[in-house]
Amino acid sequence: MEFKDLKIIEPLLKALKIKEYTTATEVQEMAIPELLNNRDVLGSAKTGTGKTAAFALPILQKIYEEKLENNTVEKKLQALILAPTRELALQIYDNFVEYSKFINVSATVVYGGIKQSRQTRDLQRGVDILVATPGRLLDLI
Repeated sequence: MEFKDLKIIEPLLKALKIKEYTTATEVQEMAIPELLNNRDVLGSAKTGTGKTAAFALPILQKIYEEKLENNTVEKKLQALILAPTRELALQIYDNFVEYSKFINVSATVVYGGIKQSRQTRDLQRGVDILVATPGRLLDLI
């Protein structure tokens, strides 16, 4: 099944094309429609099967559509993604950045092991999506 068949909006399809994603994986086919319909999903799949896109695309689409509907560019935290390691947090964040290339939805990542001043500044400026490791999230709270 192609992503356009999953009712993914054009700006996200354009970003997926750049990444050379054309056909949805099984986890994406099952999760994306449910998430776009505001249903909770618990998914499990092997590494490399597209789990990040399965949840990231609906999150980005919902935030983008809400901003259009409300005619706003305001950045307010609307999604929190927790990742157990900094490596995974950075990987997820990078995907959000790539997928959101053509929409006005911002993301940032926070993790331990570095000074938190830049991370704090990013949050103070406003962000729509936060990817965080639990320890740094607790530090910032």
